[in-house]
Amino acid sequence: MKNIIAALLLLTISLVSVHGQTLKTFADSTRLEYKIPELGYAIVSADSVYELDVAGTRKWKSNLPAEKTDLFRIGSNTKAITGLVAALLVKQGKIKWDTRFFDLYPELKAGSREEYYDLTLLNLLTFRGRLFAYTYTNSVPVKGQFTGNEDEQLYQFAKWFFRQAPMDTRDSIHFSNLGYIAAALMLEKATGKSYKHLVTDLGDKLGIKFRFGQPNNIDAQQPWGHNAKLTPEPPGENYKLNWLLPAGNICLCLPDYVKFIQLQLRGLAGRSDLLTKEEFQFLHFGLTRFSVGWFWDKDEQGHMFSYNTGNPGSFLTSVYVHPDLNRAFILFSNAQTDGASDAFDELYKEMKIRYGR
Repeated sequence: MKNIIAALLLLTISLVSVHGQTLKTFADSTRLEYKIPELGYAIVSADSVYELDVAGTRKWKSNLPAEKTDLFRIGSNTKAITGLVAALLVKQGKIKWDTRFFDLYPELKAGSREEYYDLTLLNLLTFRGRLFAYTYTNSVPVKGQFTGNEDEQLYQFAKWFFRQAPMDTRDSIHFSNLGYIAAALMLEKATGKSYKHLVTDLGDKLGIKFRFGQPNNIDAQQPWGHNAKLTPEPPGENYKLNWLLPAGNICLCLPDYVKFIQLQLRGLAGRSDLLTKEEFQFLHFGLTRFSVGWFWDKDEQGHMFSYNTGNPGSFLTSVYVHPDLNRAFILFSNAQTDGASDAFDELYKEMKIRYGR
């Protein structure tokens, strides 16, 4: 009898041990299989961090070991940050969702296409305009075409793109980074503060250190981004990504991004003092397919979840927020390769198997 009890106890311990294994080994083997220099991931709830790890090297084939405080460029995941800044300013009464761009910048109206005259803050933040799909790969404008400091160049950039022909499409959603540039200019006009200042203020409120641009341009020992051929991106300024700052050029460390995502889970559960539950739900799910900074869909059980992916050329980041599960899954990489994308798919699937209940 004692032997049977002992065997049952050993089996129970083994099952608990297997079930309780972390994702670390699986994640690192996936990283190696898909040739990712540095990979970070986190599984969190509103109040807990179930797993968080960063592994590999900051630069391909280097001896710069990864650390949890490493900075990653998050690309289009910047949009949710810009959207939250806008929502807070709306709540404070400094601007309205239906404020029109040209009401704040009437001097730009005369030279702009009339199809853009009625674009509102909400239109610009939700891809409900017909601005063309500009990104860092576009050949124009060229370096040196705009002059002055960052804010002056952003203004000149908006002046330029509002003169360009709109997209010819019947779809109600027109994916364009340009809306976020125009929206940021509206937030600057409404507050008298630069976009960077507004984001830094939000970070101070949340205990998050938001930074801007390329991590290794801030510090050469920080992670280097890698393009589709795994070529390391040397320190420097990418002028196009600087123009696209409010749409995709924030960088921060994984633990700080976890704080931002946990705020989303608490807010969606009605547990945030910043915005109401309804206001957070509007940001994530308020409009079809894409709301304010967030795409959304339904899982196999019919539960809504929001998500986005950042791909600014040499980094890849993905996040999935499942409010009904009180879970979020985060993936960071310093390589924007097909392999990194495939690895993210595998890891997200494994994360849901282990923690999606």
